[in-house]
Amino acid sequence: MLLSESLYEALEASLKNLERPHSSIQSIGSVSGGDINRAYRIKTSTGDYFVKVNNDPLAASMFLAESNGLDILRNPLGAAHVPKTFLVGNARGEGFLLMEWIDTGNKHDAPQQEALGRLLASLHRRHADAYGLDHDNFIGPLPQNNGFSSDWTEFFIEQRLQKQLDMADQILDGTDLHKKFDRLFSRFADLYPCEPPSLLHGDLWSGNYLVDQLGTPVFIDPAVYYGNREVDIAMTKLFGGFSERFYDAYNETYPLQHGWEERVDLWNLYPLLVHLNLFGRSYLRAIQNNLKQYIGANS
Repeated sequence: MLLSESLYEALEASLKNLERPHSSIQSIGSVSGGDINRAYRIKTSTGDYFVKVNNDPLAASMFLAESNGLDILRNPLGAAHVPKTFLVGNARGEGFLLMEWIDTGNKHDAPQQEALGRLLASLHRRHADAYGLDHDNFIGPLPQNNGFSSDWTEFFIEQRLQKQLDMADQILDGTDLHKKFDRLFSRFADLYPCEPPSLLHGDLWSGNYLVDQLGTPVFIDPAVYYGNREVDIAMTKLFGGFSERFYDAYNETYPLQHGWEERVDLWNLYPLLVHLNLFGRSYLRAIQNNLKQYIGANS
C-alpha cells in the first residue's frame, strides 16, 4: 500500500468533506519530480487530485506556507495559473497537502515559453512598499525569514545570505567564505541598480512551473515575498530549462535594467547557499566562483 492506513483514511474523509460525499478513492499512483516530499496522484470517482506528503515535524507548517503562497500568487495571476489547494492536514505525524491535479503538456515550445515570460513579468508588476512579506515561510524545507525592510541591501544580506551562512557554519569550517562574504557585504549596495519591491515566486527553477494541456503556464511550489525581481530571473539561469523566448517575452513586457546578466551570479548566491545547506559541500566551488566576480579573484 502506497499510503499508510491513517493517511488513506484522512484523505478519504477530506474528500467527502469537500462537498463530495460520494467520492471514493479508486487508485493511487506515485508521482516523481521532488526531492523533499512524497507525491501521489489520487484518482477518485469524482475527479483526480494531487497530494504531497512529508513526515518532517514541520511538514504541516511547510505545506500551510506553500498553500498561502499559492493564494498570494493567485490573486494577481488568476486561477488558471495557480493550482487550487483544498486542505493542509496531519495524519498521525504525516503532514499532507491536497491539491487539484493538472494534466500537463509540453512546456518547452516557444509559445509556452513566451507565455511564461509574460506571466512572470505580470507577477513582477505587483509592487509593495517594502521588501519582505507579512509572514515567514520556507525555501524548500529550510525556514525563510521575511521581515519587512525598506532597504534591499539590508534585507538580502540579513534575511537571505547571512541566515544561510549561519546555518552552514559547520560546513564552512576551515574555509575563508565568511571573510569573503564580509567583503561582498561591504560593497553590496554598489553592485545593483534600485528596483521597487516586486512580488516574487521565490524558488523559480524549471521544476516549479507546469504547462497544462491548453498551453497555459502554471506556477507551483513558491517561496513568495516582495523583492528585487532580478532574483527570480537569476534563478531561472541557475539550472536552465528556460529558452531565449522566455527572456525575450519577459523583456518585451517589463524590460529588465541594463546589465542584469552581470548580476545573475550575485543573486544566485542565495539558492546556492540553500543547496549547500541541503546537499553539502559539493556546492562550495560554485559559491566561490560566484563570489570572485564581485570581490575579485585575489580577495
